[in-house]
Amino acid sequence: MNDDVKAGTQPLRFGLTQPGPCSYLPGQQEQLVVLMPEQPISPELYQQLLNLNFRRSGEQSYTPHCPACQACQSVRINPTLWQPSRSQRRLQNKATRANLAYRLVTTADIADYYPLFAAYIAFKHDDGIMYPATEEQLSGMLKCSWLSIRFLEIYDDQQLVSVSIIDELADSYSAVYTFFARQYQQYSPGKLAIMYLLERARQDNKAFVYLGYLVEACQKMAYKAEFRPQQRFIRGHWHSFA
Repeated sequence: MNDDVKAGTQPLRFGLTQPGPCSYLPGQQEQLVVLMPEQPISPELYQQLLNLNFRRSGEQSYTPHCPACQACQSVRINPTLWQPSRSQRRLQNKATRANLAYRLVTTADIADYYPLFAAYIAFKHDDGIMYPATEEQLSGMLKCSWLSIRFLEIYDDQQLVSVSIIDELADSYSAVYTFFARQYQQYSPGKLAIMYLLERARQDNKAFVYLGYLVEACQKMAYKAEFRPQQRFIRGHWHSFA
């Protein structure tokens, strides 16, 4: 691990998880490097970790460290450079015609979000470890003691149809997780939320929007490659893709 990443003047301590089934690629094993929990962390430190292929889950920061695989590549986009593709413009227009609108808020109510979250897990991930959904599961996603979290909500009139959990840092937004109503799949809420977030990041003068990991062989994550130009973290460096 990079010795330049420190909490104050002290080098950080990391642990390595035991191998387990990969969440993205069948037949593969995954391991994670995790920041040991007893150490202080701040938004400034987490921004350094984001720059080194780390992500956040609850209070924990981690990065894949798989000896036989380098498939997990963080994706980030400069919002001032991004221009919607033809298909993305069609999606924007479709959402506009349907009177869908978004807002970025700073507080979340589990009672408002949980029915949408539970229904999403039931139709999207009923064969995964998150099923069946629990309120405790959602609560852990909505809170982080050392970071400002915002919520990108998409509405159809007054009906909440999609929620994206967004980490806010001084110079960036980082998309963490999106869940949405099944009947709105035709609007590709995950893609729509990214476009809304890029629009907001441009207004807020953010340098980057981080989209999490892209695994090219995983069809569920392929949509992230559609947002160009973008940068991907590959073998220790950021590479540009036009």
